[in-house]
Amino acid sequence: MGVGYSFTDWNSRSVLNGTHFVGLQNFKEILTSNKGYLSGIGNTLKFTIISNIVKLIPALMIAIMLQEGLRGKGLYRTLLYLPSILPFVIIGLIFKSILNYNTGLLNTILDALHLGILKQKWLSDLGVVWKSIYGVDAWRGIGYVMTIFLAGLNTIPKSYYEAAEIDGANFWQRLRYVTLPMLTGSIMINLVFGITYGLKVFDIVYVLTNGGPGHATEVLTTYAFQLYSRGQYGMSSALNTILLIITAIIGVGIVKKMSKQEVQQ
Repeated sequence: MGVGYSFTDWNSRSVLNGTHFVGLQNFKEILTSNKGYLSGIGNTLKFTIISNIVKLIPALMIAIMLQEGLRGKGLYRTLLYLPSILPFVIIGLIFKSILNYNTGLLNTILDALHLGILKQKWLSDLGVVWKSIYGVDAWRGIGYVMTIFLAGLNTIPKSYYEAAEIDGANFWQRLRYVTLPMLTGSIMINLVFGITYGLKVFDIVYVLTNGGPGHATEVLTTYAFQLYSRGQYGMSSALNTILLIITAIIGVGIVKKMSKQEVQQ
């Protein structure tokens, strides 16, 4: 939907009554009197932060292990990257089946191993539903993040590590003083992609939980979809416009920081 509709009262009755300009009324209503928005923005920010953490750290560790000459690294790299090319909807449907409490593969395996005490209502229990979403999202995204880190690692001259070893640096010192500083660009790229994705996440949440249980996993995009489904097109467009502005501000800020660091280097 165009940004222009954010400033109108466009709704399901507009076909008969016409669409009228309402200025910032939609934005005011969303920001000041809409509990769904407050819940949605909180969940969106939480997802953006945590999903980046659970992907960036493991992906970096795996990339370093592969770069260190792990046997069969080509196979591991392919297997880890493969999920990232699958459509979100397909992944969501697969894991919705796997995580089903009564018939899902995960609980079936736990029963077979006599670990029924560990069974959970993975997609409907408030205590574990977000963990399930983070897990599915990480399964899909770690390979992509890892690939960017591997590209960055391949640009680091081996002479840097050789010099560090001559100076007596151990693995952790090489990681801190050589690897991480040289991977700043890759880290920033992953952050830009990760934050943009996190703020706009829709498919994986919608397919797995549809914002439930209740509104516990409602994010801004699923809430905008709910508004649209109820015929509140102007409100939905306004919410999407707010999301666009937030994403642009954060993205520009990260890019500027990257540019400054490149100039300093």
